[in-house]
Order: sequence, then C-alpha cells, then structure tokens
Amino acid sequence: MNTTIRKCIQFRSILGIGLSAALLGTGATAQDSPTGGAQGNISIPENVQIFGKSDPNVRRATAVVNGDIITGTDVDQRLALILAANDNKPTEEEMQRLRLQVLRNLIDETLQIQEAKASDIEIPESEIEESYTRVAAQNFSQNTKAMDAYLARVGSSPASLKRQIRGELAWQRLLRRNVAPFINVSEDEVREVLERLKAAKGTDEYRIGEIYLAATPESRAAVLENAKRIVEQLKQGGSFVGYARQYSQASTAAVGGDLGWIRLAQLPTELSNAAAQMQPGQLVGPVEVSGGYSIIYMIDKRQVLMADPRDAVLSLKQISVEFPKGTTQAQANKKAGEFAQAMEGAKGCGGVDAVAAQVGAIVVANDQVRARDLPGPLQQAVLSLSIGETSPPFGSLDEGVRVLMLCGRDDPQASDGPSFDQLMAQMEDDRVNKRAQMYLRDLRRDAVIDYN
Repeated sequence: MNTTIRKCIQFRSILGIGLSAALLGTGATAQDSPTGGAQGNISIPENVQIFGKSDPNVRRATAVVNGDIITGTDVDQRLALILAANDNKPTEEEMQRLRLQVLRNLIDETLQIQEAKASDIEIPESEIEESYTRVAAQNFSQNTKAMDAYLARVGSSPASLKRQIRGELAWQRLLRRNVAPFINVSEDEVREVLERLKAAKGTDEYRIGEIYLAATPESRAAVLENAKRIVEQLKQGGSFVGYARQYSQASTAAVGGDLGWIRLAQLPTELSNAAAQMQPGQLVGPVEVSGGYSIIYMIDKRQVLMADPRDAVLSLKQISVEFPKGTTQAQANKKAGEFAQAMEGAKGCGGVDAVAAQVGAIVVANDQVRARDLPGPLQQAVLSLSIGETSPPFGSLDEGVRVLMLCGRDDPQASDGPSFDQLMAQMEDDRVNKRAQMYLRDLRRDAVIDYN
C-alpha cells in the first residue's frame, strides 16, 4: 500500500486548518519529559551564584534573526491581535510576559520563513491574499476592506496578519517537502491501534486542554502565583486556547493546549484524579505535578465508539414572552409561573401556537438543532423530553422567559470509528508534527540572534 500518496498534512493555525487528534492517545501527552543526549552533559552546581544582572524584561522588543529584523512595531501589532481576541485587560506584569512570548513566536516564524526560502520555497503574493480573504470571511465574517479597518482599529495591521499567513504556509509547504516523505506508519501499527480501539469500546475518553507551567524548587512559589492569576483570568472569561498558546510550556501550546481524545490512564496521576471529577466546561487548577503546575479544562467527554446523545438532531419550538420594562424580580417570577402553567395546557407541537397566542407569546421553530449546541444546563433537560413536552422555563429579566418544546428527534448512530486509511493519516500527521517540533528546535539552536 502506498502510504505516501495518501498523506495529508494538516495544521492548527489562524487559517483554520486543524491537526487531527490521534485516537486513543497516539498523539498528545500532558507534558514533555526531559530527554538525554546533549542536555546530559550540562553540569550546574547546586549553589549557584549570579555574577552581574540579567533581566530580559529590560530589553527593547526588537531582534535581528540571521540578518532579518523584527521591530518593536512588529511585536506591538501582533500583540494587538492577541489582545483584541481577549476581552480581559492584562496587568503590566502579564503584558511584559505576553510581549516576550510574542517576540519568541515572531523569531520562530522568521526562522520558518528563512528555512523555506533556503529550500527555494516561495509563497506567491496571490496565495497570501487569497488566504487573507478567506480568514476575513471565515473567522471574522467580514470582507477584506472591513478586515483592514478592524485591524487598524485594534492597533494591528493587514501586513502583520499576512506575515503570519506567509509563515504558516511556508512552514506547511516545507514540512510537506522535507519531512512528510520520510514519515512511515506500517499497516501492522494501524491494525494494532484499531484493535485497541475496538477493545476499548464503551469506555470513557476525555478531551482535555492543559496549560503547563514549569517550576524549579526556587521558582515554585512565583510560578504558583502566576498560575493562580491565569486561572482567575480564565474564570473571568479569558480564552483558554489563547492563554495556552502564550503561557503553556508543554508541546501542546501550539494547538491551544488541546491534548486530544485520551483516557485518564494516559495522564499523570494528579491530573487523572482531578479530571475524573470534572464535567465538560469545567476548569481545575493549578494542580501540582512533577516539574511544575497544570491548569486543565474539560473540553468534552464521550464513550469510545458509542453514539453520543448530544449528537441528536432536534426539531424544537421556542415559545417566549418578554417582560415589560421595569418588571421586578417578584413580578417576573409570577409571570414565569403563569407562562409555564399555560404551556402545560399545550397538547404537543400542533397545539402550541394557539396557546401561545392566548398568552401573547412568540413561537419560533427550528428542526435542525444539534443537542450539543444548546447551553450545558439545557442539554440534559431537552434530551430527557418526550415528543410534545416542554423544558423548564428559563430566561432573565432582560430577555424574558421562554420554554423549548420537543417536536421531533433524530438520534445519532453508533460510530464504527475511523477507517484504516483515516487512522493511518492521523498517525502520519502526528509523527509529522513531532518531527516538525524537532526541526524547529534545530533551527533555533543554529540561529544567530541579536537582541537590541
């Protein structure tokens, strides 16, 4: 079987190209473990004395990477993109750390573009413009002119985003040429994973996000305080993916901390014990682990090769009444009770419109609602309904009160799991990603970088 022809490399990036999660933990690990090799030759005395001062925070945010300049403006504009995606205003200390991380990201991006150019890989301007247009439409629901204006308004620029697009396209093409042809996954390996997958049918697996912060005995207290601040920011609405990309020191930082679908046995004991008590949408941490602290987020939970009820497609009618301006909480509670009682008199979806008209309610129908797209508290309530039954009332003083009536339900079918070819492609992608990390480490090691 010719596996090279079938290879399809995918990357999580601003272009919206997602790296496939390898099933049953063939890809993600919680943290990187120190390895031997050259690191084993480094000897550090126990009683360290620092001669002179070295504070990277006092450097201006500029660097020259193998002759290519990264300016303070480059850093400011890329930083503005990150801040625009996060409503929380970081503290001055957090801003300094974020700025340094952005500079490191720009250095990596520069190295990737340089290596692609050295391999005679050039990305045509027309392709960059096409990708920019697609990003504007898909990620921001805007045309390019509106996108240009938005970037200028938040303190960034089209040039900054296009440079990021160039870097991702160049690196993707470089890996496709220099790495992918030398990646091989045997048919026996794929069959072994498929067998493990079938043997695990019905067992729980979890999709977990992790932010890992390394700590030494000397820095443990400071790292713990930093982790607590990150948790508070996340609880206030911060983007877990954004914080993972900027702060996590695990290899999964590049994909927003996503460990993919894993079993709890694949996690360190401290994390598996915490995750076992979590439900989707919950955040826990900081959890002390070997070498530092972890913050974990339960993205989702499912059973291997079993149909997930949340994938059911529902036909729903939403019946709602608004509260007049100035309604008190007590008045709202009374009206909500009367509304719920009236809905109990509706005999299925065929009779709900007449009842709604009597109480001045508005009826909206949708027969293509996926259960998992409903807010968490409503999912189980609606999934437990029989045809013609209504959910408990929900709403607020500002939005009024409403109920959902179930008019139909198409249940999902149990999955047979990935096909042989799909699983092989996922395993190949995972190995390409690991080789890419090694490739980038080599580029960093050999780079000549001058900080101004």
